Amino acid sequence: MTLLADLLSTVFERRYHRGQSAMTDDSRSLNELAEALVGSAGETSGLALAEEILSRFDGLDDADKEAFFRFVATAMNLDPETVRSTLDDYERSPSKASYRAFAEAAEPKRQELIRRLNRPPGATQALVRMRADLLRLGGKDPELAALDLDFRHLFASWFN
Repeated sequence: MTLLADLLSTVFERRYHRGQSAMTDDSRSLNELAEALVGSAGETSGLALAEEILSRFDGLDDADKEAFFRFVATAMNLDPETVRSTLDDYERSPSKASYRAFAEAAEPKRQELIRRLNRPPGATQALVRMRADLLRLGGKDPELAALDLDFRHLFASWFN
């Protein structure tokens, strides 16, 4: 899609979404919603999922927030074997396709989760608060350090 088409689609989808009711009847866990958001193709369903995740996260106690961070840090991590094999493929045969495969393998799914969580209006502020919770709850935990690096990387690219 072109940049203009993306912008128009986003404006239309946000306007359409605001008129819909919240996903209050969705019984999936927060982890399941996060997996669904990363796998969603539709802009409207993605916005609704992102809003639901951010809303639910905001209402969690510290133990549940930390558990969600651990899920995101581990279940949405890189697959080292896939990274190795796609890099080997790129070294053997450098091409646009082999580079794309490597780049996709080298980016953890949690970065896409954070990007998609940032789509609804007001989401950036919620993500800044989420990172503050991450630092407060797991700032010295090596398992959560990579998740913090992902937040920092994306915030730096968004805010330059």
